[in-house]
Amino acid sequence: MSTAFIFPGQGAQIVGMGRQTAEDFPEAKEIFQRADEAVGWKVSQYCFEGPQDELNKTSISQPAIFAASAAMLEVIKNRTELKPDVTAGLSLGEYTALYSAGMLSFEDAAVLVQQRGEAMQKAAENSSGSMLSVLKLDEDKVMQAVEKARQGDTLVAANFNCPGQIVLSGSPEACKRAAEIAGELGALKTVELAVAGAFHSPLMQPAAETLKEALESKQITQSDVKVISNASAEYYSSAQQVREGLCKQLTSSVLWQRCMERLIEDGTDEFYEIGPGRVLTGLMKKIDRKQKVTNLSNSDLIKKFIESIED
Repeated sequence: MSTAFIFPGQGAQIVGMGRQTAEDFPEAKEIFQRADEAVGWKVSQYCFEGPQDELNKTSISQPAIFAASAAMLEVIKNRTELKPDVTAGLSLGEYTALYSAGMLSFEDAAVLVQQRGEAMQKAAENSSGSMLSVLKLDEDKVMQAVEKARQGDTLVAANFNCPGQIVLSGSPEACKRAAEIAGELGALKTVELAVAGAFHSPLMQPAAETLKEALESKQITQSDVKVISNASAEYYSSAQQVREGLCKQLTSSVLWQRCMERLIEDGTDEFYEIGPGRVLTGLMKKIDRKQKVTNLSNSDLIKKFIESIED
């Protein structure tokens, strides 16, 4: 038996996330208070009350999702014997994964996530960028569309999420061309994502530079719990690798499907999605339907899970 904790990324934010968990569990409430203190503003208030348009801002949603995920994780840690052998997180979620594994302190992770969100927001505002989800088209045909649509502009595959779902990132013009070409090649549909900019593309290089500087001052501790890198689908083996991987992640593809396949190949047979939403649970169904994923995204589900262990 091998257990993985997996953590959601940006896009999972919803007004009210973590509020019931904080009301029901004092340790979750304390995590939100610590997040507020670490970042210097009321991240808990945005989680609990919104408004949604503010919560959707990259600079706010990233610390908010981290805080909500960490609060739910704290309840699992406090009230069960469940421990991960390996952790993974989608994009932003990789910081929660590193915190869960004991490689980053809570305060350092919270501050880094805030700095990352602000740097990405700034890079997005300083460059015109879009993201496009391509559905039900083979990877080789998606890459064919990318090559054809690029035409001197920035355009890359940003997220390999699961079979039949690849997200592109780049200039708005290149994304529009890619949507047309992908349609001609047989994509079921393409969806322009409601994001601030071209994340996981070379247009995020200024954010990567800012993050590199921020990471240098943070302590990264070795752990017995493995953490798999979004950027390489390999396990981190040193603090320097973590620093490099987190910077690379901003400008290169997130290999989520490959990360999950690697964990399965290596014998992971129990997955727990901890944090708001069900995105990763849904992706796993498309990656490998046989895998068991327990979704722990709200207080009711966490309570039921704790009761099921106690029975």
